[in-house]
Amino acid sequence: MTEAGRDKTLRVFALLFGLLAVSNFLKPLQLSPDVGFVLFGTRLEGTANSIAGPAFGLYLAAYALALWRRLPAALPLALIYVAYVAANLVLFNMTPLADESGLLFGLAYTAVALGVSGGSAWLLWTGRPRSDQG
Repeated sequence: MTEAGRDKTLRVFALLFGLLAVSNFLKPLQLSPDVGFVLFGTRLEGTANSIAGPAFGLYLAAYALALWRRLPAALPLALIYVAYVAANLVLFNMTPLADESGLLFGLAYTAVALGVSGGSAWLLWTGRPRSDQG
């Protein structure tokens, strides 16, 4: 991928993470009974949801900004986030809530979640300056 293509793709990912941050900031409002922040496979409610949703919203906003500006902090934020997403998906799929979502939705959600979080981490990792490059 060219550097220009990498930059455009990372900008799109930054916008997506920004939208996800907004979504997490809205979690405490519980706009629907099925809405709640999912932390390590468990859908949170009440005070836990009111704390975790905005906290992850702040994390994702910081990550989106670092990604947009191509700050060095973007890579560690990306690696932590993709590890969290993978763990969260595995743990969520071990709960009865996963069965309620349906297989097709679960597969599509997994593909997008891992594709965007893993894709951004991969693009950052492969595009980082290396010490063997002058």
